[in-house]
Amino acid sequence: MAVAVIAAGLLALGLSACEGSKAVYPDRGPGNKKDREMIDPANPPPRDSVFGEGGLDLFGSGGQKKAEGGSAIGVNSFLWRASLDTLGFMPLSSADPFGGVIITEWYSPPESRHERFKANVYVMSRQLRADGVRVAVFRQVQNDKGAWVDADVSKSLSTEMENTILTRARQLRLAVIAD
Repeated sequence: MAVAVIAAGLLALGLSACEGSKAVYPDRGPGNKKDREMIDPANPPPRDSVFGEGGLDLFGSGGQKKAEGGSAIGVNSFLWRASLDTLGFMPLSSADPFGGVIITEWYSPPESRHERFKANVYVMSRQLRADGVRVAVFRQVQNDKGAWVDADVSKSLSTEMENTILTRARQLRLAVIAD
């Protein structure tokens, strides 16, 4: 407790010592036009950063090129966008662009109201690769009492959705390269 009080006191003393200080600008001086100009708070002059010109890059995405799918999200942006486009007909439960997980709500096709589907998409790569996306599809059917019961899903349905996502991701990448 005493250490915290002493640390707080030293901090307050250090900050109060800065109160009367005046910044020195080598390009400014008495009579210099820059000294008389007001600084616009909405558009301040650029500042130097202790982290360098680009600032601090927390997620390591600063070195990637846009054509490679680099972005502020944690996974390949083309695979991510293609996954959202492919699952656009299903309501989303959650989408985590840093973890690369998209989870949908249950969806019943209009032609078959007694069955419903749910999909989980896992974007697992920062590169546009065939093994960079996995889809898990779940299916339920309604029994005679109206309760939803788990049912089998063909493995080919997950593979077809993965292929659709990959095809769409390639289209998005080619569109960016063409521009």
